[in-house]
Amino acid sequence: MDKKLKVVILGKGAMLANLIRGAILSDVNIVGVLRYERNHLSPLMLKIHDFFKPSPELTLIKRHRIKDLKFNSANSENFRKFLIKNNVDIVLVGTWSEKISKQTIDIPQIGTINVHPSLLPKYRGVNPYLETIRNGEKYSGITFHIMTEKLDAGGILAQEKIEILDSYTGLELRNKTAFRARFLCEGLLEQLKQGCVIPIPQDENEATYFKDIAPEEMTLDFTKETSDEIIRHVRAFHPFRPTYIQECNTFWLVDAYKIKKSELTGQPYEYLHSDKNSKIIACADRIAVEFNGLKKYNNLPL
Repeated sequence: MDKKLKVVILGKGAMLANLIRGAILSDVNIVGVLRYERNHLSPLMLKIHDFFKPSPELTLIKRHRIKDLKFNSANSENFRKFLIKNNVDIVLVGTWSEKISKQTIDIPQIGTINVHPSLLPKYRGVNPYLETIRNGEKYSGITFHIMTEKLDAGGILAQEKIEILDSYTGLELRNKTAFRARFLCEGLLEQLKQGCVIPIPQDENEATYFKDIAPEEMTLDFTKETSDEIIRHVRAFHPFRPTYIQECNTFWLVDAYKIKKSELTGQPYEYLHSDKNSKIIACADRIAVEFNGLKKYNNLPL
């Protein structure tokens, strides 16, 4: 394939920035970028946000003179017309909450490719960063796959395993995953230039799916969760959702970087120490966890 691949990228945050960088490294023609914020903020609010607090991905778009697409939906008729008019080969999608319709998915000449931060078919769903840490997995991953109408289920084009260190919060895992996506993206686009990538079907028998977390999961349950589970719970939720210790109608916001196991033991949910902004609480396995840097709220802030 002699001509440059024409690519449109949809996404948000670190994942979007690294997909753009990967596409630049592979020397494809980035026809345009559709930012997640277009689908979630009014034009006026986005303009204000971009002026006072421009995101790293917007800075990257401007630096490389990439077209910042102004469509408010990946399913809009205008966006579809744009893809057809520009004869787009690939649409890359990374971090996009809108369900993209088959009518849009089928437009690109080569295909619409989703980037999912897990080792598919395991951990399909909205937040694999959170769920893999919470469940004590030692590895997560990044998967590029053909997008289909069924969530995270299309044939796999490229995949890489990523180690989860014990100290990781969701933030560190997300940043590491997005960084590795840059180079996996570059390699995949290089292969697609040669037309030599064969999608590998996912094994549905191995598939797992996790829904978004419920509000009640933001409060820690020391009667049901062990000390290891409590620590993983807090680290997994950061920075996606806050976690709290509840005392009747008082809520203590937990700092994910100021939590550790204690040498003390006691009955589940027994307070072994408590002062202005620190507590030591025994968990379901009778091993205590120490919390420092707590912040007090009289109501649960959502």
